Amino acid sequence: MPQQKTKRIKTTITVNGETREVEIEVPDIEAAWGDPKNMRWLGKRIPRVEGADKVTGRAKYTYDIQLPGMLYAKILRSPYPHARIRSIDASRAEKLPGVKAVITDLTREPKYVGEEIAAVAAVSEQVARDALHLIQVEYEPLPFVVTPETAREPSAPRVHGGQNVSGGNPRERGDVDSAFRRSDVVVHEATYSVPARSHCCLEPHGLVCQWQGDKLIAWASTQGIFSVRDELAGALGIPASNVRVICEHMGGGFGSKFGARAEGVICARLAKMAGAPVKLMLDREEEQLATGYGPGVTAKVKIAATRDGQLVAWESETYGTGGIGGGANIPLPYIYPVPNVRTRHYDIATNIGASAALRAPGHPQASFIMESAMDDLAHRLGMDPLEFRLKNDPNPVRQAEYRLGAERIGWNRRSQMGARVPGAIKRGLGVASAIWGGGGGAGSRPTVRIEPDGSVEVRLGTQDLGTGTRTYVAAIVAEELGLHIRQVKALIGDTDYGYSGASGGSTTTASVAPAVKMAAMAARERLVAVVSQHLQANPADIVLADGKVTARNGSEKSLTWKQACALLGKEGIEVQGEWNANLQGSGVAGCQFAEVEVDTETGKVRVIKIVAVQDCGLVMNRLGVESQIYGGVTQGLAMALYEQRLFDEQTGRMLNANLEEYKLPGPLDMPDIEAIVYDNPTGKVSGMGEPPVIPTAAAIGNAVFHAIGKRIHSLPITPAKVLEALGKV
Repeated sequence: MPQQKTKRIKTTITVNGETREVEIEVPDIEAAWGDPKNMRWLGKRIPRVEGADKVTGRAKYTYDIQLPGMLYAKILRSPYPHARIRSIDASRAEKLPGVKAVITDLTREPKYVGEEIAAVAAVSEQVARDALHLIQVEYEPLPFVVTPETAREPSAPRVHGGQNVSGGNPRERGDVDSAFRRSDVVVHEATYSVPARSHCCLEPHGLVCQWQGDKLIAWASTQGIFSVRDELAGALGIPASNVRVICEHMGGGFGSKFGARAEGVICARLAKMAGAPVKLMLDREEEQLATGYGPGVTAKVKIAATRDGQLVAWESETYGTGGIGGGANIPLPYIYPVPNVRTRHYDIATNIGASAALRAPGHPQASFIMESAMDDLAHRLGMDPLEFRLKNDPNPVRQAEYRLGAERIGWNRRSQMGARVPGAIKRGLGVASAIWGGGGGAGSRPTVRIEPDGSVEVRLGTQDLGTGTRTYVAAIVAEELGLHIRQVKALIGDTDYGYSGASGGSTTTASVAPAVKMAAMAARERLVAVVSQHLQANPADIVLADGKVTARNGSEKSLTWKQACALLGKEGIEVQGEWNANLQGSGVAGCQFAEVEVDTETGKVRVIKIVAVQDCGLVMNRLGVESQIYGGVTQGLAMALYEQRLFDEQTGRMLNANLEEYKLPGPLDMPDIEAIVYDNPTGKVSGMGEPPVIPTAAAIGNAVFHAIGKRIHSLPITPAKVLEALGKV
């Protein structure tokens, strides 16, 4: 047999929420999406196929699952940031009427406030909460540390027994010291800081678990039904084939919902012990304490450019904490190529819960630090900050996006704004950029089935985080078969539907869409083979469009879709698709412009407008891409002005573990957001869920700098920081 042609490509993969670029070998099979101008569905503004279900309440989230005889579980969590458990007595809880199962073996040495100690399943949530109060735990408090600054001190308590500080190995290229000593360069030095941020998913983490003999069914709010399956199977010591995971709809996931996690294993164990289905959904305090967060970073930066604005050198020393687990490293320098670079990063262990991937892990932090330094250096050079970026960013897509965004925000008004303009209310404009991979990977196994009655189904065990996966899966099949999108039923969110990977790192669309396209092409080919015989036409002359199958051979004979499918016999058509690298690409670009208004008497910052320009190669659903941009900008706005996790060094407790004092923007805080989908004619589909969140905070920070003439070096940009920078407090 002839050897199959292959090729090597660069793509992005996500493992446990961490995304990285790798080179892989893939089959080189000819396939193309076709000309977007000729498409009926793809690239258009398609309302979500499940939209009506969501707004009417028909859509069932994990939180909505109700099963006969279902119990409710609650978790007892550590009140100490570090302690040893001397004894634990759950006998009073076990005797409480309504309690059906109790677990007390979760840990003997909790290392953060909120770590799991014990769990109860009972006939109601209230009974379960009451039972937790009856569990007697004798703790021996141990030394702890919750801030990275204190944890770096030599005398600080040891979080894991060894050193709290790791890393510090320099990464270097070029001749950094010589570049900074050049007589024709301008050097800027500063320290910038970004705090840790919580995920704040609309639907909290949680599962419903039901055993049927030795088989487990789990409804989970998750970004990876198969990763939940595998984690449950491993923790429970049962075959993966004995676990089915369902996630029909979910209320958001930004990197912390990849696996079953502790609450998933606890839920399954309690259900087994009780012999009844169990629901375990976390509350908002638990979400803040125990489900991860995006780590904060502090960076001491030195940057240099020639007097005509060409970057020549970068040096940075960064540190951050991922709590008891997880790193805080970020990509620096970011976006802009610099010939001479030296970076050094330190991860610091602290007694807070482990961090987790958070939408574009490390990139929003890197963007704020890099783009702030770029603006500060442009100011020292006396250059327009947009001109400085145009000179140092070689990406041709972003070059075009800069010009488009500048026109939409009215960058030419910038000289009429700023600190020198009289009045207490100052206006300013800022700009920042984004870069991301967005490529896909192999593994998805979608099945397209055409029944003799004309009904069409596509099944795939992927999940929809709220990003519109179900809609573009249906649209791809409808496009290929010449049907209305409502004629295609897209079934996703169930491990019984065939393997697909977890959704993270903006890899889902570039992984799923090519495989669905290949399955739809194969189904079309099988159908055309049957119909061409019936119409006595060459298969190449058969056209599927507008619900008809027509022979374009001069005869113009045609069949309705149902007539064509009736030729298939009882078995119909069922085909499976595989990922095709030729249909996806990586390397998306974006930029954002912000206009702000700053009250110099109160320090309050109001964001007037954000112009967000973003490409993603071939657009699957333009409405969905715009929605992703709105969501990313909203999270970036929160990062810029509101979000901050506050810890008490005396008790080790988070002071704002709720959604009242952990600040998020509300509807009245929203600016005018102009989402611009930049059509980049790559002919390949790429993911773009991450990049719209990356540059927002940096663009807002730079706009504030322009408005008041003072740099706010740390996020969030609060009124107190603004007034302090203006010398008014």
